[in-house]
Amino acid sequence: MSERLENGAAMTDQAANKDGFIAALDQSGGSTPKALKLYGVEQGAWSNDDEMFDLIHQMRARIIKSPAFTGDKVMGAILFEQTMDRDIDGTPTAKYLWEKRGVVPFLKVDKGLADEADGVKLMKPMPDLDALLERAVANGVFGTKMRSVIDAANPKGIAAVVAQQFEVGRQILGHGLVPIIEPEVTISIADKAEAEDMLLAEIQKHLDGVPAGKQVMLKLTLPTKANLYKPLIDDPRVMRVVALSGGYSRDDANAKLKQNAGMIASFSRALTEGLSAQQSDAEFDAALGSAIDSIFEASRAG
Repeated sequence: MSERLENGAAMTDQAANKDGFIAALDQSGGSTPKALKLYGVEQGAWSNDDEMFDLIHQMRARIIKSPAFTGDKVMGAILFEQTMDRDIDGTPTAKYLWEKRGVVPFLKVDKGLADEADGVKLMKPMPDLDALLERAVANGVFGTKMRSVIDAANPKGIAAVVAQQFEVGRQILGHGLVPIIEPEVTISIADKAEAEDMLLAEIQKHLDGVPAGKQVMLKLTLPTKANLYKPLIDDPRVMRVVALSGGYSRDDANAKLKQNAGMIASFSRALTEGLSAQQSDAEFDAALGSAIDSIFEASRAG
């Protein structure tokens, strides 16, 4: 028990204060074929879901074991549930991240998106969330991540997204885990700036409901107006504000991140851009190292 408390304190300090960024390695069932294709593994390479998930685990394990992937620059990493349930070299993945790489483990807990209504996609119901959170705690996970999507500056829809996120966030806090609340604003919408203003106001309203002594993290689309989310970064109830790349290239995402003081990256596709199953280990490690360096510098620049 004391070891768990010790690990928890060390993880909290790193998550709250350390330079670096969060690697998003949490592509789930729907996005896995696309992630594999970008990695140079075509759809014909597997014949069922089990084989597909074996291949994506091989890719994630290769990233995590790379010499560049350490807590020196990668503060944390978000895992998919099946990744948490698997091992790397005989060690459960979340424990491997912390014990072997010095990287704080987070777990994606949402079950995907509901159909669009009022310009947003809420999260699907999560009836088994408590059981999943108990497994996460047993696996040494520090926090969680859950994603909703905002496709329009619709006050009713944005209010519903943020209310749902914080309601589930309180459930997660009840298990001693730190939730990363992710209401993603789609980067291509015409009223993105207006949606972000509404989102900021709703988040500020709901922070009042965070239990005393607890903190949440926020994962937000890089805003149209630089430093829009500075009030959230400065709020004592917010441990960290991290940025999603949202479809921007790594160069564009890094450039936008540098304009937002105090925000750090939590990139998925922008992190793995340029990595390929066909690369030798030396080529792979060099490409990943270059990506990590650039995202780390952009995170620190803010």
